[in-house]
Amino acid sequence: MATSTPASGLGGPQSGPAGPTKESPDDPKGTRPRRPWTTLLHRFDIKAAPYAFVAPFFVVFGAFSLYPLLYTAWISLHDVELATMDIMEWEGFGNYSQLWQDDRFWNALANTFTIGVISTVPQLLMALGLAHLLNYKLKGSAFFRVAALTPYATSIGAAALVFTMLFERDFGMINWFLSLFGVDNVDWENSKWPAQFAISSIVIWRWTGYNALLYLAAMQAIPQERYEAAAIDGASRWQQFTKVTVPGIRSTIVFTIVLSTIGATQLFGEPLIFGQGPNGVSGGADNQYQTLGLLLYEEGWKNYEMGRAATVAWAMFLLLILAFVLQRVVKRVKSRTS
Repeated sequence: MATSTPASGLGGPQSGPAGPTKESPDDPKGTRPRRPWTTLLHRFDIKAAPYAFVAPFFVVFGAFSLYPLLYTAWISLHDVELATMDIMEWEGFGNYSQLWQDDRFWNALANTFTIGVISTVPQLLMALGLAHLLNYKLKGSAFFRVAALTPYATSIGAAALVFTMLFERDFGMINWFLSLFGVDNVDWENSKWPAQFAISSIVIWRWTGYNALLYLAAMQAIPQERYEAAAIDGASRWQQFTKVTVPGIRSTIVFTIVLSTIGATQLFGEPLIFGQGPNGVSGGADNQYQTLGLLLYEEGWKNYEMGRAATVAWAMFLLLILAFVLQRVVKRVKSRTS
């Protein structure tokens, strides 16, 4: 007796599992059922991956910048000695009030300001002129660019030692050169303004080429069409420099001013080595060239007063913030008046 088998596709029962009725985002061909945890993991990966990439920066910043900053602020509120850092006596803002009344702090602040001005203004002006010359097509321009960066790559200690010998009172080359014009030997180290000019010359020599290359990079980003339009209008080379080049690199100039201000506030190696001995820490016999960096070092590692040293460090930090705020206020006032 013959038996009949229902044909597939005609409404009869089918053997095997039913196929998926909806495609899954993780399975575009629709061969697997949707798995919610896979989709959730995919979304978490998309959102968390950017934070994972930037996490090393924040870890390093927190360990080597944020934590020391906060810990220094905590130390500045205590009376702490270098030999017994684990013993702290609460002072509150006593260290700050004592620093406010300390003549050495105001002397170091004034010296930092004057050395900063003497070194920063000529340095940036010379860097601007040097960058303007290097911006033209000269033979061996690559050599001059590398030579401009050489002082920056030189060790602070080596540069300061060489300049110390140049400014030596009895056998220095600077006094020998001045003697050709009938000028008596200048005691560069033990006089206030000569010492500050000598220290500023070290800073100028070391940082002029670095800033010149920053200006040069900014100048090369200025479109050549601006110079061609200025030349068509009859502008001279000087007018092109003042009307096209300087406005085109204004943001870079502000950047170098900020960097130079920070560097002047933290000036330490040049005056320390220029002192040639114990007077280097105190900035000369009469503190005539002691900067805030030297005062910090003297308080912490010569007088062993880490609380006062931390107070000087935070005073330097607050001064930088004040300078930044003043710069922003001046910029906003100019933008409103223009």
